[in-house]
Amino acid sequence: MLKKRGKQIETYDTYQRRVAECDQQLQNHLTRFADTVPPQANEEVPNKKKGKQNKNNPHFHLADELERITGVDLTRVDGVDVMVVQTLVSEVGLDMSRWKTEAHFASWLGLCPDNRISGDKVLSRGTRHVVNRAATALRVGASTLLRSQTYPGAQYRRLRRKLGAPKAITAMAHRPARLVYRMLKYGQRYVDKGAEYYEERNRQQQIEFVRKKAAQLGLQVTPANA
Repeated sequence: MLKKRGKQIETYDTYQRRVAECDQQLQNHLTRFADTVPPQANEEVPNKKKGKQNKNNPHFHLADELERITGVDLTRVDGVDVMVVQTLVSEVGLDMSRWKTEAHFASWLGLCPDNRISGDKVLSRGTRHVVNRAATALRVGASTLLRSQTYPGAQYRRLRRKLGAPKAITAMAHRPARLVYRMLKYGQRYVDKGAEYYEERNRQQQIEFVRKKAAQLGLQVTPANA
């Protein structure tokens, strides 16, 4: 029993050394990339609340290296952690000029609707089946928004109740794909507006919808507190 346990510990230590070697090679590779100076380098941006560090992250400041290379902090986008950013940079690169617009980029990732239409009749609804590690990473990141007290978190919970988890995850993966495109192409920074802002905005949209429907019926809506 002790011999077996000793063998397991030895195997574990071997794997840890291999992981450390991979982390070192990754760090060495990233240092070869030139610095990218963001256009709004002197602009003050509110600090993002840091979550719990993922134990699977490399044992060096990967987030700092990726921000140095891209010129923007993509981890500020909710649902996009440092591992998602690493996958995006490795799969997509930094040159966004290959896609004319953010809509083209989202379509390439397979995160846009691809409805089959014939004679103005919708035959089927859904997204294109695309095998893309970048899109998979964005979907995994979107699934972490369930308990996030942010604007995307509130939006994801509403879509999840309305559409179900799979469609909600795809819809929420589409959002950061567009943000990543803008940030990499134009050097824009992202600041979350919070869950309360989303809830109030959604409430005002519902009120406006009710008012329009009432006006069509010749009625008038009066607030209860009036």
